[in-house]
Amino acid sequence: MRDAGSDPFDGALYVFRAKRADRIKIVWWDGSGVCLYLKRLEKAKFCWPRIGHHRVQMNPTQLMALVDGMDWKRVRTVAVKPPEIVG
Repeated sequence: MRDAGSDPFDGALYVFRAKRADRIKIVWWDGSGVCLYLKRLEKAKFCWPRIGHHRVQMNPTQLMALVDGMDWKRVRTVAVKPPEIVG
């Protein structure tokens, strides 16, 4: 985590995957200590980028898709148009 490029005390989340891709751990600083979230999938694997030495950034929607076991790379935000006629 030392070379991750983000300040761990500034709200950054660090997500780690188990070798078999059936578990993830999310670590973050909540202001009073380090928090750990762990999730294990029974019959599936987490979608993960190719293993390397690069950092992956995702938006909150993509993170929730990852935690839910979905393919987070396919999640995109869509601009919603306001209604043209009201009343």
